[in-house]
Amino acid sequence: MSDVIRAVRCHRYAGLDDRGRPIPTPVPLRDVLSLDEIPRPRNEPGQVLVRAHYAGVQYPDALQAQGLYQHKPDLPYVPGMDVSGTVIEADADHLRAGDRVIAQMSIGGLAEVVRAPAASVWRVPAGVDLAACANLGRNFFPAYHSLKILGGVTAGSLVLVDGASGGVGMAAVELAKAMGAQVIAGVSTPEKREPPAAGGADRVLCYGADRDGYRRFKNEVREASAELGHPAGVDVVLDMVQGDLFEAALLSVIRPRGRICLVGFTAGQKPIRPGLVLIKQAVVMGSIWAGWAAEHPDGHQRNVAEILGFLANGAVRPRVDRLIPFEGFIEAFELFERNRGRGNTVVCVHEG
Repeated sequence: MSDVIRAVRCHRYAGLDDRGRPIPTPVPLRDVLSLDEIPRPRNEPGQVLVRAHYAGVQYPDALQAQGLYQHKPDLPYVPGMDVSGTVIEADADHLRAGDRVIAQMSIGGLAEVVRAPAASVWRVPAGVDLAACANLGRNFFPAYHSLKILGGVTAGSLVLVDGASGGVGMAAVELAKAMGAQVIAGVSTPEKREPPAAGGADRVLCYGADRDGYRRFKNEVREASAELGHPAGVDVVLDMVQGDLFEAALLSVIRPRGRICLVGFTAGQKPIRPGLVLIKQAVVMGSIWAGWAAEHPDGHQRNVAEILGFLANGAVRPRVDRLIPFEGFIEAFELFERNRGRGNTVVCVHEG
């Protein structure tokens, strides 16, 4: 096997100047990312070497290449946090060469061969498409953490997911249904209704982009909650949007002492007035699965095993929304750079 592999590398941060300060007009990502040849990684104790077939690309990858993500690797670096492929070498009892796996890492995924900690590599159930698993970590891990660990969702719970056509939103819809919950999915435009509907959502409602839309959405969610047997409101909200939607609708539709999990803020960050939370007796909590997983490694492994179990029995069927060839990787980044990304965007490194 060659000592050289191909990998995408970021050579400078598109959104920062030479002193690390934000610049008014970011450099296009295609000017800072390139497909290069780099040394092939060698395996190390406690690590797994994986031949990458598919690599996931999501908003954090674009933000990181702009220098706007919380983790800023030393330059140049190889982006990519999720991979599916086959094991080349493994210093791990649960894996062997040839196993079909998913792997998660902080960087390094967009390469022909990747190295990941053994504890962050899992076998893919037989019959499950490798491409569909390429974003499993960033989509399904935060969704399941929010639903199970923070939200306490059980069979019969009513869950509201906004931003439901995105990667984490779609994962939340599918996982909540697999857990036996009822789901109201919220999307920003009517054109985005189909994915969460296909994922099993009991209702798909549009919240739009202004106060009138939010007010209409609030009333429709209340009506849907009553129709689904929850007249007091939804039990758990997974909020990917925040912005004005939070106060204009979400706090009104949660039941007393219900839980709102803040997963993202695609509509921007707005102050939360504590008096409104107090009156509703709601619990509002931030959701970052990785910190919890580091503190509770056994619990995290159980969560991943349960997610993989849902895949194995067909309760969850992830899909690929866009499949882009390795040589055209920049298209995947530009989708998110232009705020056109959705769902499961995958780069094909090797056919698998």
